[in-house]
Amino acid sequence: FAIPGNHDGDLVPGDSTPSLDAFVRNFCSPKPQISPDAGDAPRDTMTQPNVYWTLETPFAILIGLYSNVPEGGKFDETQTSWFVNELENAPKDRALVVSVHHPAYSVDEHHSGSKLIEKTLDDAFEKAGRYADIVFTGHVHNYQRFTREMNGRQIPYIVAGTGGYWHLHYMQKQPDGSPLQIPYKMKDTGVMLENYCDDRHGYMLFTASPSVISGEYYAVSRPQESWRASPQKIDNFVLDLKTHKLTGNSGLP
Repeated sequence: FAIPGNHDGDLVPGDSTPSLDAFVRNFCSPKPQISPDAGDAPRDTMTQPNVYWTLETPFAILIGLYSNVPEGGKFDETQTSWFVNELENAPKDRALVVSVHHPAYSVDEHHSGSKLIEKTLDDAFEKAGRYADIVFTGHVHNYQRFTREMNGRQIPYIVAGTGGYWHLHYMQKQPDGSPLQIPYKMKDTGVMLENYCDDRHGYMLFTASPSVISGEYYAVSRPQESWRASPQKIDNFVLDLKTHKLTGNSGLP
């Protein structure tokens, strides 16, 4: 499953190709088939019903949103109304996971977070009376994990944008030029940066059960290092779904 990013929807000046054309062709195909974009990869296309969607699993409900092209994101009324409806109807006996491309929070020096994303999510949560247990985002090409205190809950907000593009985005520095020390409280917010990795590509493993959701972030070797080297665990967390509190938290090694 996938949600579009800004580059998926962006248009080339003078090109008549519709926005999201390649994304829809590869992820919203009427049936599984080999895409003309696949090259020598033998993978079938995906059959998502739309570019934003809800996936129901035994232990979690995943809602994927499309935040469009502009820096900071953009939503139309059709999608926001749909989002509120999905929140209202999501089963309450399962974890609720929301994913969107642009991040609400980021302390990188290239993009930063988006007030519009924060407000759009908050407005929908409040209108529906249902809050996400965790929020996954991308756009920024590094890894960051935030904890947001909201209505007695601790909600992880994850930036996981290290899936392969060569240009990683470094974090902001302290006034003296040294690296940010974690935990780092964002100014004028109830949001804490718990961990980050901005100098290696990597991936995240996410696990859901009836009682907890957990995540682990692994960094992989740099191009000049041995490809046989084992991935390095950089971060892990565990969220208790009954108390809505984090019970596990690791810092940078």
